[in-house]
Amino acid sequence: MGSGYEVFLEGDNLARLLGGLWVSVSIALAAMAFSLVLGVPVGILMTNRRRWVRAVLQGYLQAVRVLPPLVLLFVFYFDLTYAGVNLSGQAAAVIVFTLWGTAEMADLVRGAVTSIPRHQYESAQALGLTPVQVQASIVVPQSLRRLTPLAVNLVTRMVKTTSLVVLIGVVEVLKVGQQIIDANRFDYPSAALWVYGAVFALYFAACYPISKLAGYLERKWQTA
Repeated sequence: MGSGYEVFLEGDNLARLLGGLWVSVSIALAAMAFSLVLGVPVGILMTNRRRWVRAVLQGYLQAVRVLPPLVLLFVFYFDLTYAGVNLSGQAAAVIVFTLWGTAEMADLVRGAVTSIPRHQYESAQALGLTPVQVQASIVVPQSLRRLTPLAVNLVTRMVKTTSLVVLIGVVEVLKVGQQIIDANRFDYPSAALWVYGAVFALYFAACYPISKLAGYLERKWQTA
């Protein structure tokens, strides 16, 4: 029986782990892209003066926050088949993480927009700026500075949460690690320690630079 770390020298095990990590990251990036496109307008609508608009969007936000992502994954992957809709595991994952990411992004946008001091709106109006000019010249630039570090952190949360998609059959990095362990449990009985250590290192390598980028942007814009 070989040492546990030697399992990475067998076949293409290391390449498979890297491929599994790419599946996780690609799901997170696709969902984040859709979340940005949908979350920004939804967040702006959350600041609407109409109470019923805010109530509907807050209901959506709270529903997504209350329901665990795993439940939503099961609903979109398993339950929709009864309605004749057969989604692949990755498609279901992207939809679920988009729903979650849109809600989170919308709340971040709402917070960023409402954090702009009221006197800045009044000063802009006194200078004769139209509502569109106020949004383009004052609200949007300042909101982006507040929003970007938080949005970058949301990406890391998505990458880590993609580990749940293994339960709907998506072969991501954690599933690949389990397959390697099962295939080598007799030749390398201590492989689990090394494989899960490698999975940890891969998640860290994917998320740590993003977290550092968020921290850098936050510090830079706070002192700007």
